[in-house]
Amino acid sequence: MPDRPPAGKLKIFLGYAAGVGKTYQMLEEAQAAKRAGIDVVIGYFEPHGRKDTIAKTDGLEVIPRRKIDYRGGLFEEMDTDAILGRRPELCVVDEFPHTNVPGSDRLKRWQDVQTLLDAGINVLTTMNIQHLESLNDQIWNITGIRVRETIPDWVMQQADQVVMVDLTPRALLNRLARGVVYSQEKAQKALENFFQESTLVVLRELALRQTAHEVEIRQVDYDAPGFEPEPGYRDEAEATSDNGDRILILVTPEPSTAMLIRRGKRVADYLHADCFAVAVSREIDLHDVPPQEREMVEHHLNFARNLHIETRILQGQDVAKTLVEFAHLNGVTHLFLARPQPSQWPALSRRSLVQQVVHLARDMQVTIAADRANRQHVQPV
Repeated sequence: MPDRPPAGKLKIFLGYAAGVGKTYQMLEEAQAAKRAGIDVVIGYFEPHGRKDTIAKTDGLEVIPRRKIDYRGGLFEEMDTDAILGRRPELCVVDEFPHTNVPGSDRLKRWQDVQTLLDAGINVLTTMNIQHLESLNDQIWNITGIRVRETIPDWVMQQADQVVMVDLTPRALLNRLARGVVYSQEKAQKALENFFQESTLVVLRELALRQTAHEVEIRQVDYDAPGFEPEPGYRDEAEATSDNGDRILILVTPEPSTAMLIRRGKRVADYLHADCFAVAVSREIDLHDVPPQEREMVEHHLNFARNLHIETRILQGQDVAKTLVEFAHLNGVTHLFLARPQPSQWPALSRRSLVQQVVHLARDMQVTIAADRANRQHVQPV
């Protein structure tokens, strides 16, 4: 059996809005790689009618897209199998968070990219900060827009490099006004959504913070020539092993649980802490929970697993006591609960549950997260 090739390296060009220059920068790097003798192909490129960006593809081999018939329409997606057959050293893949049309081999483009990486192919890709899963609720609160195409945080954390492509909000708005980013009609719609200067300022700040965080968590190459750690330096593994923080998220049928999971995971990532998501039931298989609510609990547990959070179903008659006992046994330092909704699980007395947990978990930090679902809903993207 042939040896498996070493995994390819992933570099993400991160921005905070369309038009900041992510794809242009990615293609510039691809051109530089080709000049250096590296075998480069374009696996997927979305031109958006931007002439300067399109010009950057000159001389680069483009892998033809795969055509998929769906509901009488013909759609084009990246042909991952063709790229695997071509086996380039480096592949350019635009729009990392994209959702593939039904009938594709994989649901998401980031999963296609993982397949390329597993085959030893290096990948350059692009995404905006609003597509990071843990920021989904925060982006909604900032913009009023629910972003549907998201990437789990662990996918970004596994990238070898995350580089922010920056442009001031004022400069970006000038590009939009000149028609560089979108057509006139689409530009007007953009101005009503993400492209308000106050919104762009906040999104840019989020991208800057995330990039700084990604730089911080990457392991230092001790074998690099001339590397000498500064006094007091500790690597990520060491910091993770002895910081003592552990996060516990209570999973319920309430819709706000998804927001709670994102928030808890983001805090865990920043603290380099272990993270648990648990549901409490009188029966270990959730059979005491009404079918519709059981389906919601299982959905939230699966969502947590997709974010690489360890999940458990705890059996116990007293929810608060069972939750806090598990927390004590597992060294939990931070508990995350959703603000109670009187209409949900009335038998568990949600209002008193929060009070009971706060009373029993005096040696932990308990966070009661507010549900902002009453915000005006704007067309999701």
